[in-house]
Amino acid sequence: MSTREHWRPARGEIPVEPGVYRFHDESGRVLYVGKAKNLRSRLSNYFQPLTSLHERTRRMVTSARGVEWTVVGSELEALQLEYTWIKEFDPPFNVQFRDDKTYPYVAITLGERVPRVMVTRTRGIDGARYFGPYTKVWAVRETIDILLKAFPMRSCSNAIYQRAQRAGRPCLLGDIGKCAAPCVGRVTPEQHRGIALDLASFMAGNDERFVRDLKQRMAAAAAELDYESAARLRDQVGALETALAKNAIVLAEDVDADIFGVAYDELAAAVQLFIVRGGRIRGVRGWVVDTELDVTLAELVDTVLQKAYDDGTVPAREVIVPAVPDDAAALQTLLGERRRAAHERGGVTVRVAQRGEKAALAQTVATNAQGALSLYKTRRSGDFTARSQALADLQEALGLASAPLRLECFDVSHLGGTNQVASMVVFEDGLPRKNQYRTFAIPQARDDTDALYQVLRRRLAHLDRAANQDTGAAAVLADTGDAAVGEGEVVQEAPRHSFHYRPGLLVVDGGQPQVEAAARALRDEGIDDIAVCGIAKRLEEIWLPGNPYPVILPRTSDALFLLQRLRDEAHRFALRYQRTTRSRDIRSQLSTVPGLGPTRIKRLLQHFGSVSRLRAASTEEIEKVDGIGAVVAAAIHRELRDGAGV
Repeated sequence: MSTREHWRPARGEIPVEPGVYRFHDESGRVLYVGKAKNLRSRLSNYFQPLTSLHERTRRMVTSARGVEWTVVGSELEALQLEYTWIKEFDPPFNVQFRDDKTYPYVAITLGERVPRVMVTRTRGIDGARYFGPYTKVWAVRETIDILLKAFPMRSCSNAIYQRAQRAGRPCLLGDIGKCAAPCVGRVTPEQHRGIALDLASFMAGNDERFVRDLKQRMAAAAAELDYESAARLRDQVGALETALAKNAIVLAEDVDADIFGVAYDELAAAVQLFIVRGGRIRGVRGWVVDTELDVTLAELVDTVLQKAYDDGTVPAREVIVPAVPDDAAALQTLLGERRRAAHERGGVTVRVAQRGEKAALAQTVATNAQGALSLYKTRRSGDFTARSQALADLQEALGLASAPLRLECFDVSHLGGTNQVASMVVFEDGLPRKNQYRTFAIPQARDDTDALYQVLRRRLAHLDRAANQDTGAAAVLADTGDAAVGEGEVVQEAPRHSFHYRPGLLVVDGGQPQVEAAARALRDEGIDDIAVCGIAKRLEEIWLPGNPYPVILPRTSDALFLLQRLRDEAHRFALRYQRTTRSRDIRSQLSTVPGLGPTRIKRLLQHFGSVSRLRAASTEEIEKVDGIGAVVAAAIHRELRDGAGV
């Protein structure tokens, strides 16, 4: 019996987006498929004490040997994928879904001389185009009722249509403008067919013009204080968006496609493949590969497609990728030969999905690839053995006396040579120490190397030379799960004495000039027992002071992975601080404009989204901001231009 502990995923590894999860046994058989609005929250329920679980749930989790998940774009997509996979895998612990016929479709009977739109649970009407299935029949009916205002086509039964023909008088829908009344000749059958085709195109084309029109009318009604009309329009928009939400999980029945998503950085790439057959996702594969130097997305896709079918999988007729390789024609020939070798008809087309359902599903695949890359990085950096190996490799590659248990990385950021700032991030035992991150404002510096020299002098001045002489004194070897600081997180203030800890290695973002500036700062402070190196982003080279040649670490090296994470974190943290200072500076500058208080300043920044866009805005553009008149807009424009020296 499984204890769950050896296969239970860490809580931080599970995404918080909507998705579908699958529990499986040791042979890979799917035991249970479920959906969740929040995967992390839902999966946590399965790892409560066994005594608190329902008997059936307890038997399922004790039989399982693993759990996997797939992120989707919405709850509706999660429901549809859950439905698809329950039918596909027939998991023993699931309550079986009802048959397809219980789900409603929108059908447009283009096979009839006078087409009709209707909500039906019946498939197979000759010449009809189907849209769906949908899960909320009320939303479908309300949507059809709304769409009839824009596309007034027939929605009545054959009996009602024939009765209106005999009477020479249209039904109520014709009188209120929801039908063009072909029954009494107000439009010809050909004109009516054109209306039906327009509606079918709208349903299939992801065209949101009608939604935008309703939203504009809703806003206009609210501005005129006609709240009753605005509420009615709001409900119509909600129903329309619910029913027309693109179902990226169930496609047309004749769709066979392999949809690839790729997320990558300088060291690794995560690939996700959704295998769609007969309009349904029949399988999901994912793997991580090492990337090459300066690889482009198209080159990466080329390599992925060459290797993806080595296991004997037959390529689909359509292969959807995030970027088309330069040798797409040769790849199509190669993949087509593999299809023919498996006695499958048709060739292979490699393309990028631009719009519609396939593009929406491709975005879902890309989201899963990004999540897989983040999970790979989290697990690799959280692995105690890998971290220990990374520190040992650094010691050997850089010729250090001991493993650098405390790493400090510095990065300088500026905007066109102005507003220079710097960051310091700290890793101990290969893990971020968020509460010891620091930022520096640099009032005057000739260039990046001078700025780096100043920052390191300021940092090194705080070292306690009488204590902590052991470079590892600050670092307690511990297998914890600290994560890097996120964009929305606040760096907690560390005790002041933490700034006195001696690092085992100083790392700077840059090449030989930056490393020499850092070494000069160490010499000027009289420090000769702290090592320094730089990591250059272009080729991921490691530079040492006084050495004309860089150290090249293997691409798969845990040491290089650690240095890259350290450098990227310092770069991100410096940019974050620079954005904060730029926002603070412009707020201070704008506060001198008469009639401009904190509320209007906040509204200005929210409207333009960034300081640079606000500085580049014209008086007319500034005047469009709510609450900003012509006089104040002119004063703002003048102040920003004068302050920038224009």
